Amino acid sequence: MIEIKNLKKSFGSNLVWEDVNLDIHDGETLAIIGKSGCGKSVLMKHINALLTPDEGTVIVDGHDIFKLTYVDLRILRQRFGFLFQGAALFDSISAYENVAFPLRYFTKWKEDQIHKRVMECLDMVNLSNIGDKSTAELSGGMRKRVGLARAIVLEPDYLMYDEPTSGLDPETSDEINDLIIYMSESLKITSIVVTHDMHSVLRIADSAAFLDEQKLSWYGTIDELRISKHKRLLEFIKASEYQIG
Repeated sequence: MIEIKNLKKSFGSNLVWEDVNLDIHDGETLAIIGKSGCGKSVLMKHINALLTPDEGTVIVDGHDIFKLTYVDLRILRQRFGFLFQGAALFDSISAYENVAFPLRYFTKWKEDQIHKRVMECLDMVNLSNIGDKSTAELSGGMRKRVGLARAIVLEPDYLMYDEPTSGLDPETSDEINDLIIYMSESLKITSIVVTHDMHSVLRIADSAAFLDEQKLSWYGTIDELRISKHKRLLEFIKASEYQIG
């Protein structure tokens, strides 16, 4: 379980948000939504201590992550998988080696163990036949899926997605959404998804946190979102050209 308590963050004199409080329960998929520049990705980077808050804290399974030693924090971060917006693949190595990279860096596994795990992960994202390809040969959707295979290769407890459907056509976006659901259900992973794609939110998420006006403006389940009368939330949904109901 992740508990976010009284979080405040500024960059210089610019307040991003303050007094952010929410819980992310085990096995849940939480969507963090809001307009560009509202601090969605900033909030996500606090969850595994890539950024440090001005006030407040984040507690992961009972541990205040901002009080951990460097070694303990490094160990904690291995429990988090991260799918970057642009996939953030290494273009100088193959798709296989991209997925293998965390295993080579964080484990002492033998080559046959690495091969087995990499192929398992590529198979989970339906790319078992592209391991030897250069990432430059891959489409945007395939790059996202390789990035997802790399994100799960260390068997994380938490999986973080930064705009996973950004820049993808609707059919490919649906494929990524299906994979997010599959990962959550089959691997029992807790997922945090930063997105402005309301189609994705209503399809994949159990709950949503809406950042607006430098605060956590609304937080609740997807069922509650569908019937919410929150003015700013409804304006955001309307602007996304997605109808709820």
